[in-house]
Amino acid sequence: MITTRKGRRWAAALGGSALALALAACGGAEPAPGTPAPGPSAPSGAAPSVAGAGWSLVWSDEFDGAAGARPANKDWMFATGTGYPGGAPQWGTGEMERMTDQPANASLDGGGHLAITPLRQGPGAGSWTSARLETRRTDFAAPVGGAVRLEATLKMPDVSGPAAAGYWSAFWALGAPARGVGATNWPHIGEWDIMENVNGRDSVWHTLHCGEPVGGPCGEPTGISSGELPCDSCRTNFRTYAIEYHREVAPEELRWFVDGKNTFTVRADRVDPGTWTAANEHGFFVILNVAIGGAFPAPFGGGPTAATKPGVPMLVDRVAVSTSARTN
Repeated sequence: MITTRKGRRWAAALGGSALALALAACGGAEPAPGTPAPGPSAPSGAAPSVAGAGWSLVWSDEFDGAAGARPANKDWMFATGTGYPGGAPQWGTGEMERMTDQPANASLDGGGHLAITPLRQGPGAGSWTSARLETRRTDFAAPVGGAVRLEATLKMPDVSGPAAAGYWSAFWALGAPARGVGATNWPHIGEWDIMENVNGRDSVWHTLHCGEPVGGPCGEPTGISSGELPCDSCRTNFRTYAIEYHREVAPEELRWFVDGKNTFTVRADRVDPGTWTAANEHGFFVILNVAIGGAFPAPFGGGPTAATKPGVPMLVDRVAVSTSARTN
């Protein structure tokens, strides 16, 4: 279990929704063959160490600030509305909320967390607002012969049962070429879904999206997925979710982690070299959001109803990116 450092400095802290041109429903695909390989990841409950562990911190945010304040403008931008300009409607996934930049939907809580909070507008199932934050930087990449690690320590929205219908929280990353073109080049340019959770289930999904929008080498729009993995107490406790892209091994690998445990691995030989290169060998930007409804919640109980409880946030304690130039 991860505990946060609120009221003190970090001593040891430490981890997507599918943006599709077709509606993306994650889960169900089988993991890549073979036993997941251990990687130079942080131990459970510990941040990647700059000294002595081969990792260098590239960027991080710990969301310190007054309650109600916006996250740092130099680090984060809001994607608002119901899709990217020129891109697919409803963010390409059928989700029903309108993303805003209002403090009610996304702001610091004064305790060292970013709170992303979906709110219902009107009676019944209603219409919804929420928030989607993206890093301004798009250059988070694995160096040739090295690795990159994206991680966030967060707590999923603490809601379950009928009250959770339609909730879809995610920590993920899109390939840099998606920015500025409405992600109309998805999924060729790659998507790393590091943590996805729907409908208050005690579970998590990890997914690589790549290749063609429908079918293709990555089986889109589902992608290459871990399927549903148990994640006990992830709604009630902070956990660290991470992905590492390793270019120092052959074949190259993507490795997912929960609290330092390697939970899923995809190797480059799972797809053809061109697909792998186009999806992974470039910069990425990080995304944090809570969606309502859409293609992913649909097969797991459906979208929001009158019983869905508004105002339950995803709390993000820390986001960090590190790189390693070491070789195995």
